[in-house]
Amino acid sequence: MSIIAKQYLSVLERIRHAEQTAGRTADAVKLLAVSKTKPLAMVDEVYQLDQRDFGENYLQDALDKITNCQHQDINWHFIGQIQSNKTRPIAENFSWVHSIDRAKIAHRLSEQRPTSLPPLQCCIQININDEASKGGADSLEDVLSLAEVVNSQDNLVLRGIMAIPEHSNDIEVQRSNFARVKSIFDVVQQHYSSCDTLSMGMSGDLEAAIAEGTTMVRIGTDIFGAR
Repeated sequence: MSIIAKQYLSVLERIRHAEQTAGRTADAVKLLAVSKTKPLAMVDEVYQLDQRDFGENYLQDALDKITNCQHQDINWHFIGQIQSNKTRPIAENFSWVHSIDRAKIAHRLSEQRPTSLPPLQCCIQININDEASKGGADSLEDVLSLAEVVNSQDNLVLRGIMAIPEHSNDIEVQRSNFARVKSIFDVVQQHYSSCDTLSMGMSGDLEAAIAEGTTMVRIGTDIFGAR
């Protein structure tokens, strides 16, 4: 078994253990394997272990992989910040977008989504710690306003919320941040029945995220190695 395969299976074991510890049901949390900057050969290794959801941050790197990938059943998730001039290739090539942070982006993604494809599955990014270096809505009012826009688009489906809280090695700080994200998610979910995805938690804090209710963790380093 390759190193990547061992690391992938170890991450799955961590997720299942964290679910059990938190009293969550088995398989309540989906793994999004973040393959940004990694070669297609590594994606293929993890694909062979039945992983079908892969996350990408950098558009050109992602498009090269998508174009050359022979596996048509992969769900490609765009999880990076979105510039207005990059919406068309995102709309044309991805199944999911996790990082909608303003109405303009939602409108452009819907307008540019090919009608031959299913609607784009969308998460709204929130900036829970109001960090200047990160995009995202920074208040519940802004999140609800953006959710209304996303929900009104013909070629988008509002699926949930995504967040990257500020880094901390303190699990209590991690849990506090994730709990705040979950409280916003709960409000949005009350308004929109399609909202079922809480995308939060990465290699260094997945246990805290699972304890606070995430439904999808985004793991790159602990599967594919450091960038």
